[in-house]
Amino acid sequence: MTNLPPMAGRTAIITGANSGVGLATARALAGAGARVVSAVRSVEKGRAAGATEVRELDLASLDSVRAFAADWHDPVDLLINNAGVSVPEFRRTADGFELQLGTNHLGHFALTNLLLKHVTGRVVTLSSQAERMGRFNFDDPRDEHLRYRQTAAYNRSKLANLLFTAELQRRLTAAGSPVLAMAAHPGYVATEIYANSGAVTKLMTRLLAQSPDDGALPTLYAATADLPGNSFTGPSRFAHMIGAPELINRSAAARDPELARRLWTLSEELTETSFPL
Repeated sequence: MTNLPPMAGRTAIITGANSGVGLATARALAGAGARVVSAVRSVEKGRAAGATEVRELDLASLDSVRAFAADWHDPVDLLINNAGVSVPEFRRTADGFELQLGTNHLGHFALTNLLLKHVTGRVVTLSSQAERMGRFNFDDPRDEHLRYRQTAAYNRSKLANLLFTAELQRRLTAAGSPVLAMAAHPGYVATEIYANSGAVTKLMTRLLAQSPDDGALPTLYAATADLPGNSFTGPSRFAHMIGAPELINRSAAARDPELARRLWTLSEELTETSFPL
């Protein structure tokens, strides 16, 4: 998908839009005429990346999320929950959550609920096929006893993204809202998320990964194509790692409505935010 529909008069908020897939998504939507708001931790980096409208947002701080939402008053056609982290060592957010789950899921969960009254079109959340290996321990919600492994924490956060999307769509439908919740898997993309990886992964990324422009295609497809709510889009080739976007499958866990409801309830408790409609 390379040709986007005209986007003049539409507003898109994109988290983590100063690099990688987020930046490519922002450029594509702006090129189609949209007003693109880059929601990023560093306003300076956002401006250096060429964004015309930049607002500060640190998803690892619920205070920052609340401040961003409180300062927003316009309609939002697209909320694209793009930002993500993967770190080799155990770290916590400002609110005490494990950093990957706190940033990739809980920060976006809170942001979406706080902005949802303004959203008129779609919420697109970036997940990954890594969700297939994700696991949750609801007996340890703040990871006090977590034996940290980078990949396991990342996989869990990506499963959370899909469960969040599914439960969000269920709630939107029940409320009679026309807003759609969508998820996208960018595939294997050469981005900064692999900066802390080992030598083998860095070599594979250089040889096999697609560009951020190509990695943005599933997001753009989820954001603009005629698709049902709770769609999961991803690349079409090489086990959905590269190529043109299409609808892809998800794990049994990601399709479990009870698991989705349980995670939603926990996320409400941890972030002190709730579905507003």
